[in-house]
Amino acid sequence: MLDAGEVTQENLLEVNNIEVIYNHVILVLKGVSLRVPKGGITALLGGNGAGKTTTLKAISNLLASERGEVTKGNIILRGERIQDLNPADLVKRGVIQVMEGRHCFEHLTVEENLLTGAYTRNASKGDINADLEMVYTYFPRLKERRRSQAGYTSGGEQQMVAIGRALMSRPETILLDEPSMGLAPQLVEQIFEIVKSLNEKEGLTFLLAEQNTNVALRYAHYGYILESGRVVMDGPANELRENPDVKEFYLGMSDEGRKSFRDVRSYRRRKRWLS
Repeated sequence: MLDAGEVTQENLLEVNNIEVIYNHVILVLKGVSLRVPKGGITALLGGNGAGKTTTLKAISNLLASERGEVTKGNIILRGERIQDLNPADLVKRGVIQVMEGRHCFEHLTVEENLLTGAYTRNASKGDINADLEMVYTYFPRLKERRRSQAGYTSGGEQQMVAIGRALMSRPETILLDEPSMGLAPQLVEQIFEIVKSLNEKEGLTFLLAEQNTNVALRYAHYGYILESGRVVMDGPANELRENPDVKEFYLGMSDEGRKSFRDVRSYRRRKRWLS
């Protein structure tokens, strides 16, 4: 268990100066580097189009389906270069991505969706049932809805299904893409509390991409801020929360009080961090 702002010395995952190009011409990531400590919650922050999702897909090797590729740099998992592995191999090595948009098999029940997460494992029925009960412990709402078709559940429940399905693969690291998107604030807090519990009680490592900087920095131990495909700032989450630039441009606050979106937007012209 880590306290907020504390990071371990052992880096489970390392992204070293990667560039990503789509369709052979569109440069999306421009030398992104980051470290994901084992047993921590690392946040990847920034606005829409900053490169957060592309970074996660580069790690989980899901770029090819969108005609994207890592053209420079390398990605290391426990000392092994992994960008040439396919996504299924990565799942077997304990890395799984929960996609943005809460992708579920709509015509399957909630429980059937969860069980698909265990198909990559050579596990006994007893082990799978035990893991299913573990998921229901963290997501009691899913146990109530386990016989319901996933497509008829709420957005919050579908997000729980997506995370629960990932848990059924028994991962070591979960790449969580925009978990708060489209959810009511109360549900966002609930999801992040569950992430915190999974980190503390199950020892799971999280790398989460999130536009909601305020909530992400309250639960993460360390954060990286992306703008236009570059890391422009990083540091312990508690320090980022108090950083004047982060407060002004991402939390909507300054020493003079709350800033309007128009005022906040002006920093793009000033290029304070990218100059």
